[in-house]
Amino acid sequence: MRRRAVVALSVGAIALATSCRSDLAGPTLRGNLARTGALLSCKPLGYDSVTQTLGPAGGVIKVSKHNLVVPAGALSTVVSITAVAPADTVNRVVFRPEGLTFGQPALLTLFYGNCKVTAQSKQVAYTSDLLAILQYVPSSDAPSAKVVTGLLSHFSNYAVAW
Repeated sequence: MRRRAVVALSVGAIALATSCRSDLAGPTLRGNLARTGALLSCKPLGYDSVTQTLGPAGGVIKVSKHNLVVPAGALSTVVSITAVAPADTVNRVVFRPEGLTFGQPALLTLFYGNCKVTAQSKQVAYTSDLLAILQYVPSSDAPSAKVVTGLLSHFSNYAVAW
């Protein structure tokens, strides 16, 4: 029950941040997508890898200090999901199977308490295998908790960016 409340609050916060007032949200979102930010530099966390089977009921996958919440109904079939958090100077998670899509967005929460924090708001960035930022996903930064949560529509590589 508590997990559903956290998911609902996270989705609500992201929706509010990205679409509440069209005069603020539109330019902010466009600015975030067009800006030239960078991935946060971090002290490496230990390597972690988790493989878990999820289906239409959804579930939570924890890898290192990061969490993926797949809501009920996001998957139409049972899928074996692997999440890898490499020991790297960038806090990131690699998800497989590559390209898996969701019927409704999944929530990825990335920890950045071990990173050099900048004044800019943090975002979840969709990256290439070589860590080039391809796109920013709708994100909500919680600086006091040192986490950023992003809405994922598909699996690939994701990292903390500013």
